[in-house]
Amino acid sequence: MMNVLEVRDIHTFIGEFHILEGVTVEVPRGSITVLLGRNGAGKTTTLRSIIGLSPPRAGQIVYNGEEIQSRAAHKIAQMGIGYVPEKRIIFRDLTVAENLKIAERQTGDLDRKADFIFGLFPDLKRLYTLPGGHLSGGQQQMLAIARALVPENTLLLIDEPSEGLAPVLIEEMIDAIRQLSAQTTVLLVEQNFQVASRLAERYVIIEEGMSVHSGMMNELVNAPDLIQRYLGVA
Repeated sequence: MMNVLEVRDIHTFIGEFHILEGVTVEVPRGSITVLLGRNGAGKTTTLRSIIGLSPPRAGQIVYNGEEIQSRAAHKIAQMGIGYVPEKRIIFRDLTVAENLKIAERQTGDLDRKADFIFGLFPDLKRLYTLPGGHLSGGQQQMLAIARALVPENTLLLIDEPSEGLAPVLIEEMIDAIRQLSAQTTVLLVEQNFQVASRLAERYVIIEEGMSVHSGMMNELVNAPDLIQRYLGVA
């Protein structure tokens, strides 16, 4: 299967701190791939490096056959990569409609994608005129993901989609990400191994800023020693 994204041995610094010390990730087109690892391993920095917010000092990031590691974040986004950061970052004073509208890359993007977005997240249609700050945590997470779906993106980076959500909302989130992956390749960070194992077909484990293991998720699920060693999950 052709890779939509290849991250090749990247090294990323934040200030003088060497955060990523050799991360390699392959994301096949049409797949859901998850970055796994303990807190502070470098998973979020990997996503930020891909989207250009924390550009790597060494290594290559190849998207659809083009190197992008030296491009500005807005240029990378325009190429068709959506980014959903952790912590449910939305414009709390703007309505749901306004949050979605400002995500347009071209005029009419929202109109073209509205049926798909509201099919995934029907709550957002019902809450369309409410300020984002009035939404529940789960609804804010839905809005954060929905904004990345407004323009035409072929790759979606999602950071910790289940963080802080109640179990019933986690189930809704899992179902939504499965549905959207039929149209958009997904690379996500997920700390909850049970969620990750149900969502992803492929995985990459990051340990102390280095990618140390990768493969098919169904193989990892049946490797308890590997899970315990790198993730601390029994």
